[in-house]
Amino acid sequence: MILLIIAVVFGFWYGTQLVLNTEYPALAVASGSMCEVEGMGCDGLSHPFEPTLHIGDLIIVQGINPKEIGVGDIIVFHKPKPTSGSPDELIVHRVYVTESNPDNGMIYFETKGDASNTPDPFDTDYRGENYTWHNKISEKLVVGKVVLRMPWLGHLALFMHNSSGLFIIVFLIIILVIMEFVIPALTGKKTEKKEDLEKAFEPKTL
Repeated sequence: MILLIIAVVFGFWYGTQLVLNTEYPALAVASGSMCEVEGMGCDGLSHPFEPTLHIGDLIIVQGINPKEIGVGDIIVFHKPKPTSGSPDELIVHRVYVTESNPDNGMIYFETKGDASNTPDPFDTDYRGENYTWHNKISEKLVVGKVVLRMPWLGHLALFMHNSSGLFIIVFLIIILVIMEFVIPALTGKKTEKKEDLEKAFEPKTL
């Protein structure tokens, strides 16, 4: 049963990657940079259906041709890092300007969080290559376009990403295995032994 559950989960994940044409088909929103609800913590619990992205939202991402990305679209992209050893960080921001670089023919995007008043400051090289230009990110850093938002569901992913949350999930799986397999197995053995003893002391008729 456990192997079946694992197979279904992994099959669904890789199948979704194939259908949506992106390595990250579903992501959890971890910051409030796209939240425009004034006076709120943007946790997605008080006003989950406001037309903005809250912390804990689950977003569906579609891989798309960079030429089809326009101003106003919300995209997911890798944050440019100054060194190749820096860990990748994914950002979900809105496109405000698109521009083609005449030197290499690539499309570059100026992005900004809806809660910010200034564009994202991208003036560093990414992995030793010129993936930024005029404070814009290259199409090579784009993961995809946000096509769907589902409130609350991302909180589970954020919870599991936390070390304590992952420990709790593993603990619950262990408890499930014990209840599903170990206890029934032990109970079955005890029942068999009890039946054997009853048969041994059962009065025999001549």
